[in-house]
Amino acid sequence: MRLTCTVNGTEQQVDDVWEGESLLYVLRERMGLPGSKNACEQGECGSCTVYLDGLPVCACLVAAGQAEGREVGTVEALADADALHPVQQAFVDAGAVQCGFCTPGLLVATHDLITRHGRPSDAETREALAGNLCRCTGYEKILDAVRLAADRMAGTAAGAGTEAGGDR
Repeated sequence: MRLTCTVNGTEQQVDDVWEGESLLYVLRERMGLPGSKNACEQGECGSCTVYLDGLPVCACLVAAGQAEGREVGTVEALADADALHPVQQAFVDAGAVQCGFCTPGLLVATHDLITRHGRPSDAETREALAGNLCRCTGYEKILDAVRLAADRMAGTAAGAGTEAGGDR
């Protein structure tokens, strides 16, 4: 079958999509967008999180055909040609990136969280990111990164906010 969808603002067509292929496979292997990672293939780890019509989904659980005529946003769309998105920069600045395998999914989930909640509490952050597993950071640096990104996106931080803090 032919899949036609909008990916990161550009209409894409992929031919000969097998009905059992996941959206993740099509994004990575057929469209050349390797940002979303293939880890568990069961929707348990969150490393493949993308936007589908503006909602975060695990791309490994979405059949490619379900994206027909829809909008898909990947981690690649967060940055522009000149700079990282504030969420991406906050993860770097807070030391929340180690092996990097979970990072794309965490970035998309964090972007969604801050877009919906502005400056989420630590409890809201923990709940929103509960589906994203990380084996390297111990999560505190990730919480620091979310706080920093929220502050920067709200325009209230000038490089401050990476220190660990309590619930807001």
